[in-house]
Amino acid sequence: MSLQRVGRTWLGLHVTLRDLPFGALLVAASFVPALRGNGTELGDLPTRAFDALAVLAVGTEGLSLVLRRRRPAVSLALVAAGFALDQLRGYHSLAGTALPLALISAGSHLERHRRTAVVLLSAAYPPLAVALTRLGSGTETPTGFATFYLVLAAAWGAGAWLRSTRAAEDGRREAVAAEVRAAERARIARELHDVVTHHVTAMVIQAEAARYLTADPGRLEQSLTAVSDTGRLAIADLRHLLDLLHPGHGTGPAAGAEPRTPVVGRVRTLVEQTRRAGQPVEFTEQGTPPAPAGSADLVVHRVVQESLTNALKYAHGSRTSVRIRYGGEGITVEVSTDGTGTRAAVATGGGRGLAGLRERVDVLGGEFSAGPEPDGGFTVRAHLPAGAAA
Repeated sequence: MSLQRVGRTWLGLHVTLRDLPFGALLVAASFVPALRGNGTELGDLPTRAFDALAVLAVGTEGLSLVLRRRRPAVSLALVAAGFALDQLRGYHSLAGTALPLALISAGSHLERHRRTAVVLLSAAYPPLAVALTRLGSGTETPTGFATFYLVLAAAWGAGAWLRSTRAAEDGRREAVAAEVRAAERARIARELHDVVTHHVTAMVIQAEAARYLTADPGRLEQSLTAVSDTGRLAIADLRHLLDLLHPGHGTGPAAGAEPRTPVVGRVRTLVEQTRRAGQPVEFTEQGTPPAPAGSADLVVHRVVQESLTNALKYAHGSRTSVRIRYGGEGITVEVSTDGTGTRAAVATGGGRGLAGLRERVDVLGGEFSAGPEPDGGFTVRAHLPAGAAA
């Protein structure tokens, strides 16, 4: 059995079982003849030989440590009682070292009534010191008792420090988790913006055009069919997005959703959809598409989608061109639209979408630009380097 497997098996045990071996070892060591009387000695009582009460004191001190994490208050009370019996009887067993360990564990794991526990233990210490002074020869000075109390207080303080450190680490993890959730919400918002804005814009323009085609049933039928097809594409894309947000939601494509096609096929679908909405679009592809590139494919698709949406909204009817070039240095996509209307995209709703595109491209280490051309058109360019995140 490998050490890693042993470690996993050990960590899989209940915490009380993991604490049992140390407590049992402490008890066993206390009965080793060479170690008897070499434990904690508070006061100046002579060391007494072990008897039945010694077994009770040692067992209470050592075995109570099994509860130090699950029931820290109970563990501390039992260990303290065993320690008092140990010292008052003069056994001075090795098991007495369980008291500072119990204090560290209580300071670290006790959640409720922490101040009460400190007050009770502090209040019980003076009577123990007085009793030990009366039973002993009186050579133990108050300084000795005070020093031992400070040692016990330091043990509690060490446990409290561990507790605060653990709480701070939990707080950092929660902060990181909150940042991840916020980033995920932002990503979802961008995805919904891209999908919904493009399809709804196309549907609105197609529906508006249909109002003027009532005298031409053939063209009206084509326009209404385009609206219906665009709606189905929107539903398919939204279902696919939900599948991405809920991994394992289904073992296959969502019902009614179209299978996901390579990026070129999806871009051609966007181009055709935009043409149906009345926008003249030219599509050019250069080079050989690489194997599916995951995130890079998605970014190319979103760049074309957002650019065509802005073209429909701000330069409807203007000539638009989509060019995708594949090469050894990566993928370059460029969408250009004639006319001056596209200048408004930066100052209005399209600006948010373009900012989102810039973030997507930056994440993959690419270059992005979007702005007006000298002749009045508007161009969006994105270059994704070879080997961009898959």
